[in-house]
Amino acid sequence: MLHRRNLLALPICLMWAPLENVWAQQSKSEAPSMRVAVGGKAFLQYAPLTIAKRLGYFKEAGVDIEIVDVAGGARALEALVGGSAEVTAGAFDHTIQMQAKNQEIVGIVLFGRHPTFALAVRSEKASAYRDARDLKGMKVGVTALGSQTQFMIEYLAIRAGLAPSEISFVSVGGGAGAIAAIRHGAVDAVVTGEPALTTLVSAGDVKIVADTRTSAGTIGLFGGLYPSGTMYARADFIARNPQTIQAFANAMVRALIWIDQATAENIADVLPAEWAGSDRELFLASIRGTRDMFSPDGKFSLDEAEVAFHVLSTVDPSLRGAKIDLEATFTNAFVDKAHAILVQK
Repeated sequence: MLHRRNLLALPICLMWAPLENVWAQQSKSEAPSMRVAVGGKAFLQYAPLTIAKRLGYFKEAGVDIEIVDVAGGARALEALVGGSAEVTAGAFDHTIQMQAKNQEIVGIVLFGRHPTFALAVRSEKASAYRDARDLKGMKVGVTALGSQTQFMIEYLAIRAGLAPSEISFVSVGGGAGAIAAIRHGAVDAVVTGEPALTTLVSAGDVKIVADTRTSAGTIGLFGGLYPSGTMYARADFIARNPQTIQAFANAMVRALIWIDQATAENIADVLPAEWAGSDRELFLASIRGTRDMFSPDGKFSLDEAEVAFHVLSTVDPSLRGAKIDLEATFTNAFVDKAHAILVQK
């Protein structure tokens, strides 16, 4: 008897089955194994990486990956720069910031079309919240200091006329840390992702006051779609290991196509059971509410990169007036080739 997960995978696997040898043949990896750093693996926005691994796509493409889970996007970037990871799943922002520091970090697959975080204020304080000026004096939890979650709040504050220095930022780590920080009273508000947000809202712990989990919310906040979840690597590593990167991109593209065709139940079935915690229905609700956060094709857009640069240059003084070559912060070459192989077959 086929397990429900196998029933889901069957038509997609049949579609891809003739390609498995093709993927491997065209992606003979220079480095058969890689470490991929991620700042909070169990955040739903990072699901494409875990799905690609659990469905065996990396193995079939000819590369073995180890997922290195760290506390926040800033730490994931540090792992890449420090050499303890070859690829990072993190914010597109980092490719821009590192170019300003004369370090070439290049996005190779875009899996998140918007930041997928939201600012949630403790329920007892939410009734008095009108706009970001009311964050003055508050302790706001972020995944890690210097992470995209912090940049989001700083951008909101500056637009509202509040200096970010008037907010106390607290590093709380991933989803479980955000939930604990709110429930233990360690912070007045928190910026986090799914499924932590749905858990907190459903329990009445918080009220969401700024939301980038959907395309509409992101456009309303930033004036356009904001590229976020990005697989990026050092430019020199990409140059030395193009087939390894191609294999990696092949697997990620397969995962994004799979997600685009899957139901919330399908996605939950493939992800580790512990991601859902004790309430599967709540987990399914968090997936359904944020489905459009995943890129259907993995491709970057220069227009969207410009939105990211505008936001970053607003909050980061080192970027104001900086000459950034946005076209050098990403490449669609590997994703385009992955799609070309699929079309050809």
